[in-house]
Amino acid sequence: MAAIWVHEFADCITCHSWSPDESMIAFCPNNSEVHIYRLLDDKWDKLYVLQKHDQIVSGIDWSARSNKIVTVSHDRNSYVWNKEGAEWVPTLVILRLNRAALCVQWSPKENKFAVGSGAKTVCICYYEQENNWWVSKLIRKRHESSVTSVAWHPNNVRILLASEKLFCYKILLATTSTDGKCRVFSTFIKGIDTKDSRAGASADTKFGEQIIQLDLSISWSFGVKWSPSGNTLAYVGHNSMIYFVDDVGPSPSAQSVALRDLPLRDVLFISEKVVIGVGFDCNPMVFSVDETGLWHPLTMLAHIPGPIPLAGIESGSFRTFLRFLGERRSASSGVKSGSQFSEAFGKFYGQSKNGSSNDETSKGHGVHNNCINCILPLKRAGDSPLFRFSTSGLDGKVAVWDLQGQEDLREFL
Repeated sequence: MAAIWVHEFADCITCHSWSPDESMIAFCPNNSEVHIYRLLDDKWDKLYVLQKHDQIVSGIDWSARSNKIVTVSHDRNSYVWNKEGAEWVPTLVILRLNRAALCVQWSPKENKFAVGSGAKTVCICYYEQENNWWVSKLIRKRHESSVTSVAWHPNNVRILLASEKLFCYKILLATTSTDGKCRVFSTFIKGIDTKDSRAGASADTKFGEQIIQLDLSISWSFGVKWSPSGNTLAYVGHNSMIYFVDDVGPSPSAQSVALRDLPLRDVLFISEKVVIGVGFDCNPMVFSVDETGLWHPLTMLAHIPGPIPLAGIESGSFRTFLRFLGERRSASSGVKSGSQFSEAFGKFYGQSKNGSSNDETSKGHGVHNNCINCILPLKRAGDSPLFRFSTSGLDGKVAVWDLQGQEDLREFL
């Protein structure tokens, strides 16, 4: 098992985030509060309770360099919390939303953050020194439903060659939505974002310009993430599919994986070759590309006949699903399709008995026993590739996982 520790903080956790030195954790216990704990002498002590929201806190992000916490809530509000002395002091964020705020993420430079909402909009927020508040510019035109997740390109400012002497500056943000689409936008804001003076002549890009729209999913989409290089984009669908898009731009290529089990909710790139997915199956799932660069499904996956129609994008290829992390292996390694079919029925008709069993090994679940809805990287200075990550779920648990001891994954890391 790859989990190195597990702690149950509450009955349910909606989201969590770590302090820059990973000594403290902030999470929402499925209410309007944010609890901050510190590990002292092998015991988690509650240090702070942030109380400003009126409804469930749906997103938390703790900045790695500036030590600021941003929170968003179903009450349509957002606050940026600064540590002043022994207290966390909130600063107002002007979101201008008429529906719930659903997700949030700091940009790599931490001068902005993005908020996805149920109002079919994305708020790009930045600080106004003279008024001591955070204001927002809205991307409102493209989304047809709620924005479920946001992800900044890891390079923050991506320079796209438009001609031999002309560069375009596009600070890219990827989003997913319950309209089933994944989109990438330019979020360059004059006066907030800076250009590289060494690049020569440049052309301004319009804020909110849509770079690409991906119509791969036929259901709700969640959990979009970029690879470390920013060359690959991954997101998941509520139809038990995960999608990979390489070379995001004018001529991207798309790959799809059909899962054997329940849908995912979030993903994380461990490296350019390895992706971790989490969701309703309660165990992290490991995906990898093979050594030839070709995407092949294992027999446990449902193969989709023919490519998924997508104008201008090569599709229909697959990545490889390796296995669940922490799953209990059965005595028989040769699982036939009939037993898989029975197992699927058991998920719907026999799941309730998991909660009544006192024997953890007989539960069919691993570390978590309810949906995992959040996965975050844990990376110390000098760590390359990423080996550790944390997960939290509706069971109120937070788990930290370490892949260094996984011999069968070593060749992919």
